[in-house]
Amino acid sequence: MYFDDIKLNTEIEIAPAVIEKQRMLDFARLYDNIPLHTDEEYAKTTPFGKLIAPGVMSFMSVWAKYLEVDIFGEELLAGKSTKIEWHKPVFADDVLTGKAVVTKLVERNAKNGLVEITIYAYNQEGDLVLTDVTEAIVKRRR
Repeated sequence: MYFDDIKLNTEIEIAPAVIEKQRMLDFARLYDNIPLHTDEEYAKTTPFGKLIAPGVMSFMSVWAKYLEVDIFGEELLAGKSTKIEWHKPVFADDVLTGKAVVTKLVERNAKNGLVEITIYAYNQEGDLVLTDVTEAIVKRRR
């Protein structure tokens, strides 16, 4: 979709992403190898009481489902930035759902524009677990 066709406040539903325990452990051991994510006995002593998923894994699980929608298609030129904020812990077997909202549109030049997408991800209890603000550079019609 071209920049010119994108509307402010458009909402895109994101399919559920399941945080599978083994994948969570594998990811943590590779990319965020701290006891809070990998050592069940240690995790019991924390305020969370059990292992929590690495924040980046939680985000990437939702992001992968968002990308399946592919709203920009071949008109996407590049990502520009992303900012993730975590609000609540995510645990093994949590099911994350959410929505992406077009929160800003900026005309950059005759060839492209900047689209800001804000993602809101919730667990199965309806608690907001993370938000992400991503900027993408998208082609304009010529």
